[in-house]
Amino acid sequence: MASRTVPKSAIPITNPNSKSITITSPKPEPANGRSSKESPESSSATATNSTPDPATNSPSTTNHPPANVAPISEAPRPSTAIKPPQNTWGSLDMGGMNIKNLPGSNGLFTFTFLINLYLNHNALTIVPPRVGLLTQLKEFYIFDNHLASLPYELGSLYQLQTLGIEGNPLDASLKNIAQKDGTQALIVYLRDNNPAAPSPPVRQWKNLLTGPEREALAADPNAETVSVLCFNILCERYATERLYGYTPSWALAWSFRRDLIMKEILRHDTDIVCLQEVDIAQYEDYFSKRLADEGYAGVFWPKSRANRLTGAERRQVDGCATFYKSSRFQLIEKQLAEFNALAMARPDFRKTDDMFNRILGKDHIGVICLLEDINTGTRLVVGNAHIHWDPAFSDVKLVQAALLVDEVQKAADRFAKLSPRPPPPVTPGVNDDPDQPISQRPPPVYTEGAKIPVIICGDFNSNPGSGLYEFMSSGHLAPNHPEFLGHAYGVYTSEGLKHRLNLKSAYSAPGAGGEGHVTNFVPGFQGEIDYVWFSAGNLGVNAVLEELDSTYLEKCVGFPNTYFPSDHVAISCEFRVKPPRDQSAKLSTTNPGTPTSL
Repeated sequence: MASRTVPKSAIPITNPNSKSITITSPKPEPANGRSSKESPESSSATATNSTPDPATNSPSTTNHPPANVAPISEAPRPSTAIKPPQNTWGSLDMGGMNIKNLPGSNGLFTFTFLINLYLNHNALTIVPPRVGLLTQLKEFYIFDNHLASLPYELGSLYQLQTLGIEGNPLDASLKNIAQKDGTQALIVYLRDNNPAAPSPPVRQWKNLLTGPEREALAADPNAETVSVLCFNILCERYATERLYGYTPSWALAWSFRRDLIMKEILRHDTDIVCLQEVDIAQYEDYFSKRLADEGYAGVFWPKSRANRLTGAERRQVDGCATFYKSSRFQLIEKQLAEFNALAMARPDFRKTDDMFNRILGKDHIGVICLLEDINTGTRLVVGNAHIHWDPAFSDVKLVQAALLVDEVQKAADRFAKLSPRPPPPVTPGVNDDPDQPISQRPPPVYTEGAKIPVIICGDFNSNPGSGLYEFMSSGHLAPNHPEFLGHAYGVYTSEGLKHRLNLKSAYSAPGAGGEGHVTNFVPGFQGEIDYVWFSAGNLGVNAVLEELDSTYLEKCVGFPNTYFPSDHVAISCEFRVKPPRDQSAKLSTTNPGTPTSL
């Protein structure tokens, strides 16, 4: 054993080469006051993530979550249940135990909460690459072993402060880097020189319709489909080594990431593309021009703080961009939903400190587009939003989502009042192909806004168990919901949140795989916070882009990486349009096999 005082929280391991490691600790004192000594049982220690260092108040962290902080938290809910005690050990001492082999399957590499790890004074010749999964490590001692090399995956340990490698027959260049420039320089070297890992499986489309339903849809001359992609692309200002220290610097560079982002967008060739975290410079210099070449027109607004800035600093402000295929859709109206301005304009919102400090200080936005199909006259209301990230402001998330939905409803009501589009002229010789079905449906007439299909995409920074998800998917939320945190916001907290859009998440559709798939993948959080909401009364889901391969994710520390250019992943789906009921009834005998419901 190493002649060193083991930290008080260190846990000695007696059989490190077994397939799994079981750590036992004295049973915590029960809540009823009885001593744990009164029971002969012992319990396994349950490890918990260590609390990350507080984020600084720089723009990169106040407007964007650090990679080791989750954008969600469990809402405070009243409960009389006794919570189990939490163990807070974070050090593990396996030094001086003559360990010769540490297989990658060892349970040690599941202890992702470890802060200090001692493997010194052993006989190791290899450190398994899976050590890169222990991203909470700050001290790692492997001196006095037989190591001739170090795994490149050590470069993923972006929080590592001390790496003890003395007494190993290592390559002289590695030793020189550590001795001359320190641990961080060695970590950066390993990170940036890590050979590209095997590429992940290509994500496929998951069809939710049966074969006969697909055939009926293709044969129906009145059938319409629309496809959508939603993607938070991680704007250049936030893609820093301080926030994403596990990502190679070259893979964080905008010149590298933008090509991967564009490749992902074009690969799916959707009718509508909703992007978040697009800054002004990226939109003007790259996306608007590049996507125009592919037949897309765009609508973009930056966050509110752009109004206070000028020059290069203003061009770094991010916002939301919505693109649509100009050969199919005409933009009838576009609208900026500036959440802090909308809140200030509401007469029922009292101008309290909470309003100024919690709502008005957040400059998140939504972009609303009213689109009309040039050929069929079918209308769409498309919302695109980025909701505040901080879990300490769950009330702000609810208010921003409610304001967005309110504006979408108003926009749909305005849209319904416009006269229907005249049918396209019939040109002799056109559509004479007997194999190409010809639509017999006149342009739809929308008697109210609720009849118009609605799609709302975005990064909502809320998981499926949140109050925001409950509100969006059910159409209501109780005024005393705990995620309001006791703050008062007019009608929202006196009568509750309500909407009449009949929204559902595309990935909650039968056969889509259910909610809970990963859309945001960083060391501090892996889960679903991005959504494509749709009005279930007039849209149905045909297909969704499948979730990420779980086996691949198990080998990753977090995104961005060589293959994924953002900390978020794109989600995409295809919808079928259900015409207004009065028109669909007239055409119901045309193709009775065509699916009409979700």
